[in-house]
Amino acid sequence: MSDRLDPIAFAHRPLTSDELHEWLRVHLDLLLPRQALMLGHAAPFDYLCHAFFEVDPTRARDCVVWANRGGGKTFLAAVATALDLVFKPGIEIRILGGSLEQARRMHNHLRAIFARAHFAELVQGRITEKRLHLLNGSSVELLAQSQTSVRGTRVQKLRCDEVELFDPEVWEAAQLTTRSKDCGGILVSGSIECLSTMHLPYGLMYRLVAEAREHRRALFKWGVIDVLGSCGQAHACRDDSGEPVCPLFSACQGRAKQRDASGQPPGHIDVHDAMRQQQRVCESTWDAEMLCSRPRRSDCVLPEFNRDVHVVSQIPPEQDGATWIGGMDFGIRAPTVVLWARVDPDGHVFVIDERVASDVILSQHARAILEACWPVPEWIGVDPAGKGRSNQTGISDVQTLIRAGLRCRARRTSVAEGLSLVRARLRPAGGQPSLHIHERCAQLIESLEKYRYPAENPETLTPVKDGSDHAVDALRYMLVNLDRGYQTSSGNYLQ
Repeated sequence: MSDRLDPIAFAHRPLTSDELHEWLRVHLDLLLPRQALMLGHAAPFDYLCHAFFEVDPTRARDCVVWANRGGGKTFLAAVATALDLVFKPGIEIRILGGSLEQARRMHNHLRAIFARAHFAELVQGRITEKRLHLLNGSSVELLAQSQTSVRGTRVQKLRCDEVELFDPEVWEAAQLTTRSKDCGGILVSGSIECLSTMHLPYGLMYRLVAEAREHRRALFKWGVIDVLGSCGQAHACRDDSGEPVCPLFSACQGRAKQRDASGQPPGHIDVHDAMRQQQRVCESTWDAEMLCSRPRRSDCVLPEFNRDVHVVSQIPPEQDGATWIGGMDFGIRAPTVVLWARVDPDGHVFVIDERVASDVILSQHARAILEACWPVPEWIGVDPAGKGRSNQTGISDVQTLIRAGLRCRARRTSVAEGLSLVRARLRPAGGQPSLHIHERCAQLIESLEKYRYPAENPETLTPVKDGSDHAVDALRYMLVNLDRGYQTSSGNYLQ
């Protein structure tokens, strides 16, 4: 191997993905999977290509890596850092971990890389516990998880490991730390890379993945199936009758064997190890932290909600006898949320659109409802507290809507009772779900996923009011008044 580790090779920067893959094989003994096995996932090598090749430097280069525990993200970030240091002279990189210990793990990987033959010849001075400098002027340093440490930084790349554990204020401060620079003739765009598993549907990583889906950051996601090692004949997918016998088959579908047969490089996680890990944890933990299919939802108020089941891109044609209804949660500084829904004769509810706006007076919301492209709701379910008169106007929110020509229902129920009605439609004891939400209702969908009980108080049944409650409340008021009946009162107000 020593004859192939010619230091002259370091002067020839890989220009294509094939060249990069070969360089990693020769100089770091790395054979990385280049093919994702799960639908919608990326291969780990895809992340390295994004991090290394400075394509179109005028565009944002920020990225999010959502990978399973033990999926190699910290090691790969160290490899990406080594590539940057070697081939982009003068580059400055900082590593910020969810904890200093986490940052040290990446630094330890770097130290191991630069302890290898010929890599060590590139190092200037001694590698310390927090710093590494190369003779070409490149450097990398560990940052502490603090405002002071982050705010004094101006570098080309900031690699953040386990961002799920970040202090939100430190994360916000970190957004202003990067700047572009010409590094040995390569224009390196200032960028931030975020690497983590996703534990919670209301954490920082959830928000970053959502932003990536809106194309504000590049997203690279892989799970344990994507990085499985060789799956030889010792691991049977099905028995003689064709029934699955491998516990990983529901996610893998035999694709690991197909990859092996095609000659693609396998991953680094032994198949037997993956099987044993799966047996030790519950399904929600496995789905969240190993398959990376959805966050763990143990503290969620509505774990019954599932995007794959309840969110639709098309609404069936309107049937004779269908009715249009609405739900509304009042707010001023907090957003007012309005939902439009259609109830079909078979009882299925389709939430078709939403309006979410802050600092808008109620009469303007009423006008927006009346002028919307959807039919005016036959009634709108609202918060019973909306019947109280305002000290300034002398009329209630409900009266304001009535004067605008809208009908309201405001049945009094407990929060727990209203949530039970939502759950019953999301996952009934018998039959199919009867609540469907159009994908355009982004705020409602996110709120249904994030609405949670406080993790620090497992005894309480009072959800956290962190902003995700408003859209759910609008849905709850609507379903309470649909499924619990009402009595007609005077005027256009239904109680």
